[in-house]
Amino acid sequence: MARELWLRAAVGAQGRLATWTRTVTSRMRGRDGDAGAGFVEYAGLMILIAGIYTLIDQLGLNGRISQAIGNAVDDVIGGG
Repeated sequence: MARELWLRAAVGAQGRLATWTRTVTSRMRGRDGDAGAGFVEYAGLMILIAGIYTLIDQLGLNGRISQAIGNAVDDVIGGG
């Protein structure tokens, strides 16, 4: 009885996994594979950038970052 229950669960899980795989594959390869989430993705990206900017500003790292970028540019172009 327990083995039969386990086998049913395993077969059911395998079927759901196959369905999920087909769904994901068709959405990735389909014509509309990247449609529908543009605004949410851009809003999330803007929130992430704002958070990083706030963190840098609050920690007072903006001067150090500017100096490090300037030094790196000078090293690349051979400035003094």
